[in-house]
Amino acid sequence: MTAQASRNTGLGMGPAKRAAVSTAAVALVLGVWQLSGSLHWIDPLLLPPPSEIFQTTGDILADGYRQVSLWQHILVSVLRATVAFVAAIAAGIPLGLAMGLSQPVSAVLEPFVQFLRPLPKIALIPLTVVWFGIGEGSKFFLIFISCFLSVVVSAAAAAVGVNKNRLRAAQTLGANRYQLFTRVVLPNALPEIFTGVRLSIGIGWTSLIAAEMVAANSGLGWMVINAGTYLRTDVVMLGILLLGIIGYLFDLALVLLQRAFVPWAGRDS
Repeated sequence: MTAQASRNTGLGMGPAKRAAVSTAAVALVLGVWQLSGSLHWIDPLLLPPPSEIFQTTGDILADGYRQVSLWQHILVSVLRATVAFVAAIAAGIPLGLAMGLSQPVSAVLEPFVQFLRPLPKIALIPLTVVWFGIGEGSKFFLIFISCFLSVVVSAAAAAVGVNKNRLRAAQTLGANRYQLFTRVVLPNALPEIFTGVRLSIGIGWTSLIAAEMVAANSGLGWMVINAGTYLRTDVVMLGILLLGIIGYLFDLALVLLQRAFVPWAGRDS
């Protein structure tokens, strides 16, 4: 259905209307959440209302949590994740493309990738500590491996899914292997690669808590775990909200990068 047809049938939604509906939905959920605490529908110890979380945010902004400021907790987690994400993307995309374009490479690597990818990364913590110690190396590795394997799989699938008719047409016109890769394979694979990277970073970001279980003393994941042991559900909820917001911002940054560098995504030609 075209955009014009969507507008004519009432199925389309402009940016302003979409933003208004999203804002109203969030406000409704927050309102019901606040009422559930104010009217004691739910024990605040189990689910503290937004007003209590807001007050906790102010307290932690002023005094920090466990002698560490909230901004430092945020910065530590974001830096850990960003370094691991960049390394995973830089290593995973070339390897995935190689697997997608070369059957021998795929035959060698795919069994290992497919074995490790669904493995719960928390199970790797004991080995990670033995291999990398309890410093930043172990935390980097857990986030990196969670993101890297998914990037490899998505890049390989993107390369395999390139339209074969386009490849044959380019070969007929005399394109060499380098031209085939740069002018046919890569432009066609990039939209799917970006989608795979977005999913991979989501997976990597969720592994942050597992990574910060390894002898950490700062970071949002550590803050959530530590607060949970003391039944500070208000701090736990604050950490969860911050993790969700930052994860959303990571995804939004990738969407903006995709629009800038792959403007043809979603357009058939």
